[in-house]
Amino acid sequence: MVGRKLIAKVKGSKEGKVLLSNFAYLSVLQIAGYVFPLLTLPYLARVIGASGFGKIAFASAIMVWIQTVTDWGFNYTATRDVARCRDDKQRVSEIFSNVFWARCLLMVLSFVVLAVLVFTIPKLRAEADVIFVSFLMIPGHILFPDWFFQAIERMKYITILNLLSKTLFTIAVFVFVREANDYILQPLFVSLGFVVSGIVALYYILGKWHYHLNRPVWTSLCGTIQKSSNVFVNNLMPNLYNSFSTILLGFWGGSSAVGKFDAGNKVVNIVQQFLMIVSRVCFPFLSRKANYHKLYAQTMMVIGVCVSTMLFVLAPWIISVLFTEEFQESTIVMQIMSLSIVFLLLSNIYGTNWMIIKGYETALRNITVICSCVGFCCAFPLIRQWGYVGAAGVVALSRVLLGGGIAGWVYIKNKNQKRQS
Repeated sequence: MVGRKLIAKVKGSKEGKVLLSNFAYLSVLQIAGYVFPLLTLPYLARVIGASGFGKIAFASAIMVWIQTVTDWGFNYTATRDVARCRDDKQRVSEIFSNVFWARCLLMVLSFVVLAVLVFTIPKLRAEADVIFVSFLMIPGHILFPDWFFQAIERMKYITILNLLSKTLFTIAVFVFVREANDYILQPLFVSLGFVVSGIVALYYILGKWHYHLNRPVWTSLCGTIQKSSNVFVNNLMPNLYNSFSTILLGFWGGSSAVGKFDAGNKVVNIVQQFLMIVSRVCFPFLSRKANYHKLYAQTMMVIGVCVSTMLFVLAPWIISVLFTEEFQESTIVMQIMSLSIVFLLLSNIYGTNWMIIKGYETALRNITVICSCVGFCCAFPLIRQWGYVGAAGVVALSRVLLGGGIAGWVYIKNKNQKRQS
């Protein structure tokens, strides 16, 4: 009922039709990034096993930290800024240029730090090959600024070309990954898909749509980075309990344990990413039309509860279909992670799509820091004691604290505002 009401309102306006169109194309684009790897899961599980699976997941968890640093919150602040001045091509080009060069600078600094850590920590040095191959995803992400396409609400052509690129490199996995030692080819093909898509993206932005990539100006780069610092902290801190749990599990439990955790988390993560697509599409729209937030929140919560319940019930069947017997213990991980979806949505509905839009980045940062630090502290005893099940518990517990904390803060804020008025 709530969903039908929202769709009816959206379809009735020109902006609403653009919103639905962009949702469709961004859905295809984002889902492709997760569904194509999902198509290869049964094959990879059989060929490379839990150990190879775990090595890829371990490297990917490290890349989450680096991608968060190179994103620096621009995917929200820059999207918001461009959405508000998208008819001013000169100003949009200025924002795009500052963000592009700032991300390049952050990527170089991140690589230097990564290289030092890899060559000084034995566990990382042992996985150096897969870590450095996985790093190729980072320049691919920078070349493909999906935040920019969101902001100017033009997703059609780039989505089609990106889909073709991912199709090609997914086929390559089946063709070239033939034995356990070929596991390193999977992140290589994924990274190449990002790079090719990024080159095509820049062709559209600079060549077809005639935006400009200005020369980097140091003061502008510093100002751009400083402006997004609060959102960056907000995006970074969840890594203390999320990807850090995978890294810590890799040190204490080994590649096989990481593989079982990642298998249980994989399907839930794909579903979560789909829900985040709705959030990302609505972000520029809600930046201009904040009065739609209540309807948006109701719709998302109904969807979240239904999806969470479905994943919990179907977890044993999904794991048995996608993976081999070696991964059956991943069922409990999937069930635990599925319960956290509702709280992840709460943090997104009232954090990203309300507090950031309203300018409460500092308060959001503080809540995120506190909840993430609690999750970080819990990670050590829980993972040490219960391995991959403990890792799933850390992530779920942290999301409960974060989602509940953000929703509670917004509730109190609105209540105080009504009382004052």
